Amino acid sequence: MKLDYFRRDLELKHTFMISRSSRKVVPVVITQLSADGTTGRGEASPNSRYDESVESVEAFLKKVDLTRLTMPFDPGQVTDYLDSLSMHDPSAKAAVDIAIHDWIGQKLGVPLYKYFGLDVSHPIISTFTIGIDTPDVVRQKVVEAENYPVLKIKVGLPNDEEIIEAVRSVTDKPLRVDANEGWKTKEEALEEINWLCTQNVELIEQPMPARQIEDIKWLRERVSIPIVADEALDSPERLREIAHAYDGVNVKVQKIGGLHKSKKLIEEAIALGLKVMIGCMIESSVGITAAAHLAPLADWIDLDGNVLIDNDPFRGAENRDGLIVLSDKPGLGVEPLT
Repeated sequence: MKLDYFRRDLELKHTFMISRSSRKVVPVVITQLSADGTTGRGEASPNSRYDESVESVEAFLKKVDLTRLTMPFDPGQVTDYLDSLSMHDPSAKAAVDIAIHDWIGQKLGVPLYKYFGLDVSHPIISTFTIGIDTPDVVRQKVVEAENYPVLKIKVGLPNDEEIIEAVRSVTDKPLRVDANEGWKTKEEALEEINWLCTQNVELIEQPMPARQIEDIKWLRERVSIPIVADEALDSPERLREIAHAYDGVNVKVQKIGGLHKSKKLIEEAIALGLKVMIGCMIESSVGITAAAHLAPLADWIDLDGNVLIDNDPFRGAENRDGLIVLSDKPGLGVEPLT
């Protein structure tokens, strides 16, 4: 068994700005796990919000000793082993977990959604994300995304209403709004959400800082649209702590630590009566396709990280103007473009 990894810099089509940062290039780490004549691929898209970097991913991967794992791979055993190496490093763990799942699917000759026992016959509709920008650039981005049926709009700065008004000047399609912890008080968040409720907004994602759980519970009791946790759900262990304050949770394979943990977390969230969004970081088609195999479990899909970039090095799940289409190829169903 051999684990290789290499860095790729993903170049965004537009500067991607949220309430706390902006980026034009996103570095990721691609993993390749080779065993028994088969190679599985994975990806880490580290995010500084969760105290990760390319350097921390590479440092973690250097510690991975594949001889500690037995074949055929058991995803539960893999998770336990990776957790024994570190209590953190979720995207680095995801890079190994995804590669192993890809390997398993290829060896079994089935796509991962079938391995998970899921049905992909129903349409998988993803949002298209519009980052924070000037009103003119926002309008341009919305026009470019005119074929996508649902938009996700980033807010959380003083010009929120100006941004939404720019969007509404060119489209009346449904919106999902993500503040990325941008509103700092419950009173500010309440005022913003009450106004957004007049703008055909379907949900609000992470309106306030993750630590302000009781403020978010107070807010949830006073608004009429779902409030969804993202940054507040930074590990599977956090779910029961925050469940009472939210209507739903955004599960990202990268921040949860892989497909095995993500699937278990989704099932637990559903059991607790929460809605589920499957989301993403800026990722290549490796990471996005991996998450798409869990899409039948979710109420909302936000898997557009690969269509926001110009230099995706892989081909995987297709995004046909927001419709995610998985192939019936075994494993992830991903192949390199070069």
